Amino acid sequence: MDPQSPSAFVSGADDARHRRMNYVFPGLLLALTMVLQAFAPHTTLALRYDRAAVAGGEVWRLITGNLVHLNWPHLLLNLAGLVLIWVLLAREWSFRFWCAAFLICALAVGGGLFAFDPALQWYVGLSGVLHGLFVIALLTEPHLRWFERVGLLAALAAKIAWEQFHGPTPGVTELIHGAVVVQAHLYGALGGAVFGAGAWLGGRTRGG
Repeated sequence: MDPQSPSAFVSGADDARHRRMNYVFPGLLLALTMVLQAFAPHTTLALRYDRAAVAGGEVWRLITGNLVHLNWPHLLLNLAGLVLIWVLLAREWSFRFWCAAFLICALAVGGGLFAFDPALQWYVGLSGVLHGLFVIALLTEPHLRWFERVGLLAALAAKIAWEQFHGPTPGVTELIHGAVVVQAHLYGALGGAVFGAGAWLGGRTRGG
C-alpha cells in the first residue's frame, strides 16, 4: 500500500469508524451555517468579520465571519461548493483533518483581510474558506493523476488572478445580491496551499 495514501493509516474497524466520522464535520458545518442564516440579521451582525470590532478585541470574528452570509442565495451557493468538494475530493479526510483545514483557512481569510485590507470594514461568507479547502483537496487527494492535479490548480490560480485584476466572476454579484470580496478567495487559497503542502509532505489526511 502506498504510504502516502490516506488508506495507509487506518483499516478494519478503524476504517469503518473513519468513514462514519467523515460525514460529521461537513454535516455540522452545513447545519450550523443554515441555523445562523435562519436567525439573521442578528447572528450576522454578532459574528461577521468587523474590522473595528476585531481591533477592539473581538478576535473570534476572524473565524466566525466565514460562517454567516448576506442572504440565502449567498449561503446556498457556498454550501453547494462545500458539498462538491466533500463528495468529489475530500471523502478521505478525518474529522480532525477537517477541523484543522477549516480553522487554518478561516484564519487565513480573516487574518489576511485584517492585515492587508484596512479599507474593508466588514465581510461575511464561506467562499474564501472554500477556495482554501479546494487547494488542500487538490494537493492531498490520492486518486488524482499528476496532470489533473496540476491542471486544476492552474485553473484555480488563473481564476483568482483574474478576480484580483478584473473583479468577481460575471453573474456572481447579481446572484448573491451583494459585493464579492475577491481578496478573501486569495487569502483562503494561500492558507490552503500552506496547510495542504504540509499535509501532502506528511502524507496524512485520515490518521489520528
